[in-house]
Amino acid sequence: MSLPANIDQLSADELRRLLVEQDRELNWRQVKIDKLTHEVAYYKRHYFGVKAERLPVEQGQLFEETLAADMAAMTEELAQLSETKPKGQAKRKPLPPELPRTEIHHDPESTTRACGCQMKRIGEDVAEKLDYMPGTFTVERHIRGKWACTECETLVQAPVPAHVIDKGIPTTGLLAHVLIAKYLDHLPLYRQEGIFGRAGLPIPQSTLAEWVGQMGVALQPLVDALKAEMLTYPVLHADETPVAMLDPGAGKTHRAYLWSYSIGAFEPVKAVVHDFADSRAGKHAREFLGNWRGTLVCDDYSGYKALIADGVTEAGCMAHARRKFFDLHANNQSQIAGLALATIQKLYQVEREVADLSPDERRRIRQEQAKPILDEFHDWLSRHRLQVPNGSSTAKAIDYSLKRWTALAHYLGNGQVPIDNNWIENRIRPIATGRKNWLFAGSLRAGKRAAAIMSLIQSAKLNGHDPFLYLKDILSRLPTQPNSRIGELLPHRWQPEISA
Repeated sequence: MSLPANIDQLSADELRRLLVEQDRELNWRQVKIDKLTHEVAYYKRHYFGVKAERLPVEQGQLFEETLAADMAAMTEELAQLSETKPKGQAKRKPLPPELPRTEIHHDPESTTRACGCQMKRIGEDVAEKLDYMPGTFTVERHIRGKWACTECETLVQAPVPAHVIDKGIPTTGLLAHVLIAKYLDHLPLYRQEGIFGRAGLPIPQSTLAEWVGQMGVALQPLVDALKAEMLTYPVLHADETPVAMLDPGAGKTHRAYLWSYSIGAFEPVKAVVHDFADSRAGKHAREFLGNWRGTLVCDDYSGYKALIADGVTEAGCMAHARRKFFDLHANNQSQIAGLALATIQKLYQVEREVADLSPDERRRIRQEQAKPILDEFHDWLSRHRLQVPNGSSTAKAIDYSLKRWTALAHYLGNGQVPIDNNWIENRIRPIATGRKNWLFAGSLRAGKRAAAIMSLIQSAKLNGHDPFLYLKDILSRLPTQPNSRIGELLPHRWQPEISA
């Protein structure tokens, strides 16, 4: 916490408050540092000790890359908290001389001193960064000329360009490629190492993992800003899906969950934020939403019930109700299920007609056209429920709708609320591909990092951006972007910088 410039003008009470705030921040930092230091020691014991012998080969490789990424992330967080420069890195091998090179010169804006003397170039510093386009490596040679004034004995040199990894060798294009391959194309790092090897430079899996861990830390403030903005909207969608998380001690995986939240389907702003948790307990949704009290479109999962009891308005999903009747009809050609499906189809026909209208107009037409259909449907379901035996498949399908009727009918009175939760379910669907490719492995921290990066990638896609170009650009701008303007880099506001 920096001291105010006018500290000598503060009153005794203001100074006391400042001391209390500084003490609170120092305590918070120390607790965080102690926690991270403990985690790093724990990870090192697993990483350099006996590890993953009981895991299959591919899971063992994923476990190792997860540990390396987690340790890099924790080391980066510790460096930020302690506000100290990391120790000098070991001297790396030069990049292969046969790789194509592009020179990028960085020189002072003017080589004429205020005294009128013309400076002379006396040397240069060269930093090489590795870039990658699918199948081809190239090298950027950043050349910073040294200029000296013999009269003033002054040396002038352009500053080192800011980079998301301080003194790092990868360009932001290579970093973005690694993230896209891992979290959009679901290619684990050991597979990427093989792909890079075929292109002529096998970047070790451990190095790729370090980059991923550092990128997770660098991108987290952007995800936090996206979440904070999401929670200002009155209608949100929520859903959750199971994913595998490795438990190396047990030699197997256990079930964790990816919780997904998005801004209402009818809002002009498109955004999705994923949250990884080690269980399906409702506390995770409560912790994510915090003090938000709007309308939540969700299914009938009991984990959301505490939110509803605490003031969140529940909107049901007609697609879930329809699914019960669809399964019933597919299994035994139930006549009741067929009639229910036909009625629900009429409701969706109304939704197709009002999809592009304003919220007020959408609500008006729903009241005129959809409400009579729903009212008649409720009466029809109630009558038929009395005619079918308890415990039958038909009774269960009808009971699902009747017990959730208030939530299912909520959309009629709010033009901002959709008829179902398909909007967020479609955001979760790509995760199924990741599950098949061991997307989550090794640790809770790794799952949270994946959830954060996927939030940015999917939100970029929702807003019509190429995720690679988006990540490449924001990774280039993050090191110099003021925290007060971090919102400019959110996917729904992002505009690529245009070179002069």
